[in-house]
Amino acid sequence: MGKTILEAKHITKLFPGMKALDDVDFDLQEGEVHILVGENGAGKSTLSKVLLGAYKPEGGEIFLDGQPLKLTGTKDAIEKGIVAVYQENSLVPYLNSAQNIFLNREPKTKLGLLDLKKMNDDARELLKILNCEYIDVTKVVSSLSVAEQQMVEIAKALSFSPRIIVFDEPTSTLSEREVESLFKQIRKLKAEGLGIIYVSHRMQEFPLIGDRITVLRDGKKIGCVGINECSDAELVKMMVGRDVSQVYVRNKTDFSEEALKVENFCDQDGRVKNVSFNVRKGEIVGLAGLVGAGRTETAEMIYGIRPIASGKMTVFGKEQLPKTPTSAVKMGIGLISEDRKRQGLALNESIAQNNVAVSLLKVFPNFFVNNSKINQIAEEFKEKLRIMTTSVGKKTRFLSGGNQQKVVLAKWLSQDPEILIFDEPTRGIDVGAKMEIYNLMDRMASEGKAIIMISSELPEIIGMSDRIYIMKEGEITGELKREDPDFNQEKIGELMMLGGAE
Repeated sequence: MGKTILEAKHITKLFPGMKALDDVDFDLQEGEVHILVGENGAGKSTLSKVLLGAYKPEGGEIFLDGQPLKLTGTKDAIEKGIVAVYQENSLVPYLNSAQNIFLNREPKTKLGLLDLKKMNDDARELLKILNCEYIDVTKVVSSLSVAEQQMVEIAKALSFSPRIIVFDEPTSTLSEREVESLFKQIRKLKAEGLGIIYVSHRMQEFPLIGDRITVLRDGKKIGCVGINECSDAELVKMMVGRDVSQVYVRNKTDFSEEALKVENFCDQDGRVKNVSFNVRKGEIVGLAGLVGAGRTETAEMIYGIRPIASGKMTVFGKEQLPKTPTSAVKMGIGLISEDRKRQGLALNESIAQNNVAVSLLKVFPNFFVNNSKINQIAEEFKEKLRIMTTSVGKKTRFLSGGNQQKVVLAKWLSQDPEILIFDEPTRGIDVGAKMEIYNLMDRMASEGKAIIMISSELPEIIGMSDRIYIMKEGEITGELKREDPDFNQEKIGELMMLGGAE
């Protein structure tokens, strides 16, 4: 690491009814990855946006190379070499990758015309650096996977030849191969002297790329430690303000009747092939597998989103197939989708309106909607789930990721389904919010709910599941029970990678 290139002193940022940042100091050195951590609502994103010029602080100063830095906006920050890669991408869906990377900066010929060949070649070169040369730069980004879109977003940031990059949860949608490609590039950027601010909840990533960690809690800086100066347990205590004796909470439950049974499920695209499994009341059943293994597609079939080509489904002893999500809800099935922004929430609606989005008919069977009743329900869930907000009338797009996830949970708790599918329920949220969701899942199971949990984090799926089905290329390759001696990461990894050995 070299000299300090960016320094923030005594930063204070106020929002109506709250102090988002309270006298926070932060600095970044050349060739350093400085990790920024804290619970959702701790101030990480707010501090990042202050450094990126998106927010103007009420107090404090920022220095770049020792000189005072007064940013007028994000464009000004980019011109000064400070760029960001956000968790939720900002790509234009109907443009292709090359057009997105060089939007409003398209290369021109000597005659002033668009140099399409140079633009495409330069885009390919940037993606090649990220080991993503397989991405066709001429395809519209809406046709790319979420992970591929994220890599295009990173390529766009690199196209500015920045000095400082802020990464906000960059790996939350990436496969292991893509994560390693990203980390390889980050190490290369470090070696070239770039300063990197890395916002993440994935503690297993910190020692792989990090140099220092700054912890925020409730808008205040709790401390800054070297990457090897603090254990995971100590780091968690700094973040949440309490000892964490048990991250995963799974109390023993007596399983009763079979709630859901799937037999020989096949979809029309060949992504799900003869999938069979069951889940009982009071049980948490995990679905493990690599990206593209067919886990989400199976969940979408159960919930009536994806057409079922063949197979049977039995719900509480009655054979029936959901043709739409509405019919699945009537069967007592709920789905907390992986993509809360696009599929789980109406972002421009209030927290209160989102809370009753599924349960309106249940809450108001006579069709007479009462707004005070909606607000009352939202206030109850705000307290129950510790949703951090100044008002349940606030639009959900203004909430942090963890609080948005809690609103999705409140939506389904309001409907109270007997079978609930959690698809990557803790993606992109902090350890404190994760523990609250684990507690909630355990409590729901103890009340007799049947839960299916899809997760790419093996410690999470092992910690929470009573049984785990492992999928590979659309098929079930094995089943493990908590009491099995090989109920561990090694065996699950073997079934994920190699399939079930005959």
